[in-house]
Amino acid sequence: MKKDSDNNLEDTLRPEYDFAQMQGSVRGKYIERYRQGTNLVLLDPDVAQAFPKAEDVNEALRLLMKLAQRQQALIQNLDLKTHNS
Repeated sequence: MKKDSDNNLEDTLRPEYDFAQMQGSVRGKYIERYRQGTNLVLLDPDVAQAFPKAEDVNEALRLLMKLAQRQQALIQNLDLKTHNS
């Protein structure tokens, strides 16, 4: 048998959180992006300051990906040369 207290959830929401007074919020604001498979990522403040726009973040990450691919290709080429020598 369940206890009565299991069915009664305690309201722990602070009184200063009055959602009725909040303006400008939109429920489901990012649902279309979510459905399209877009990943939302929370940036640390120092990173957000360096890259204020999504385009800036994407450009930097694409550059990093290219550099990593080139580095990997160089390592593989060096490995092939040392094994063939």
